Amino acid sequence: MSVLLPPYAEALGVVAERDDNGRLVLAMDFAAHVRGRPGFLHGGAIAGLLELAAIATVQDRLGSDDRPRFKPITVTTDFMRGGRDKRTYAAAVISRLGSRLANVESFAWQESEDTPIAAARLNFLLARATGSPNR
Repeated sequence: MSVLLPPYAEALGVVAERDDNGRLVLAMDFAAHVRGRPGFLHGGAIAGLLELAAIATVQDRLGSDDRPRFKPITVTTDFMRGGRDKRTYAAAVISRLGSRLANVESFAWQESEDTPIAAARLNFLLARATGSPNR
């Protein structure tokens, strides 16, 4: 897969997959290192998964020729329900991708994408290769 995840993705145990429609989906298994209170995911692990989904989706859209550096400008995370002791998935949607800014929404779920456990809105400042056109 052409997506290069930041090093903390490995620390969280996050893997990148594609769903049946070719959409990039990140997955994180429940384990002791992402546990918060007994039987639940730590909120920081969920927020990290949401951020990784946003970064990976932008990188996937840009392709391997234009790997930007990301600087978060704003990150707003909404926790909707507790993440339980099972595999958690996250995917993102780009609402705007310019030459210097990216606006992305990401969602995390466990059993059904229709019942998300958390969502985030992220704005990134991108340092892209010179000469990259607006996209």
